[in-house]
Amino acid sequence: MPSKSLPRAIIFDWDNTLVDSWPVIRDALNTTFLAYDMQPWTMDETRKRVRKSLRESFPDLFGDKWQEAADVFYGRYGDIHAAAIEPLTGVSQLLTDISERGIYQAVVSNKRGDYLRKEAKELEWTSHFGHIIGANDAPRDKPASDPVHMALKGSGIEPDQTVWFVGDADIDMECAIKANCVPVLMRESSPETGEFDHYPPQLSFGSAEALCKRLRKL
Repeated sequence: MPSKSLPRAIIFDWDNTLVDSWPVIRDALNTTFLAYDMQPWTMDETRKRVRKSLRESFPDLFGDKWQEAADVFYGRYGDIHAAAIEPLTGVSQLLTDISERGIYQAVVSNKRGDYLRKEAKELEWTSHFGHIIGANDAPRDKPASDPVHMALKGSGIEPDQTVWFVGDADIDMECAIKANCVPVLMRESSPETGEFDHYPPQLSFGSAEALCKRLRKL
């Protein structure tokens, strides 16, 4: 069982799993919405509706103008993200502990890869990860399994039940299951009714500290 054995690798989602990025995402989205005379989203709407990568979600939101809208979004996001991103409580210690135990780590996110790597560098986390894979880096974005295979490339580890995929949303659990990895939920808030009916987590932790404690016992 995954709860009783130490994983060979841990792949993390990024936004709101390792870092608090909701304010930055909402700011950039609402800047874009206002530029196209659309209604801004509340923070609650942003948390519920942001799941897919931009290249998958913006065509539904902006139609034929989605690429222009993407430029507006990335322009605003690029201006504010590096200085505004903050690590969630306990994450820095968690990543350090995992590295010290010799467990391979990587990131798979639907944020654009260059922004991910800039944020990791700003937080001085780059050395923890074998690969930091974002939107557009793989042929298909999460929840497809493509970025998982890319994240493990060169590690000698194949996607299987010795690989944990840790995230905060249903799309992370879906990606883990599609890649044959262990889906691990890590977030403070409890699941909503039906949220994980199709892709349930095998393990669940309310914080980075709780995951850290579990790994120390294995």
